[in-house]
Amino acid sequence: MIKSIYIAIVVFLVGTTSLLAQNELKVTDVVVAKDSTKTTKINPLAPSKAAFYSAILPGLGQAYNKKYWKIPIVYGAMGTGIYSYVWNNKKYHEYRDAYKRRLLGYTDDNFQYLDDSRLISAQKFHQKNRDLSMLVTAGIYILNIVDANIDAHLMQFNVNENLSIKPEFEINEFDRKHNLAVSVNFNF
Repeated sequence: MIKSIYIAIVVFLVGTTSLLAQNELKVTDVVVAKDSTKTTKINPLAPSKAAFYSAILPGLGQAYNKKYWKIPIVYGAMGTGIYSYVWNNKKYHEYRDAYKRRLLGYTDDNFQYLDDSRLISAQKFHQKNRDLSMLVTAGIYILNIVDANIDAHLMQFNVNENLSIKPEFEINEFDRKHNLAVSVNFNF
């Protein structure tokens, strides 16, 4: 009984102790990355800001990242998806209205060369394409947000000229034959 009380006290004391090993860094602080040649400021909120801008208005995150050449691609892709949605929706309603008029007994529609089963299959075809166009447009919208976020992250990635790859020739100690090796050097 005494042993279990001691174990409970130790677990309580160890479990409620908070240890801090690092200085606190606020999310709003700007981190300065020091390189041997230059210092750059890294804003940790830039990726989320770019994604937020792209979510508000497609292409605005790309403009925030200064990737202006991507804006026409975003609007072209979204415009194509929206155009496809509107066109298929219009065709779906045309075939549906013609079928409804035929059920009411009218024969003066623009699709007199089609029978009822073909009107139904045309409705299903355009309805499926309309729904698929909406999904593709939503996917392009999400891809626009992800692209702005990733671009902002990659702009903060350190790419410098201190990386080098060079081939080296080595002599094998056991059989005295030449071996080809590739060396990757990181200079800090």
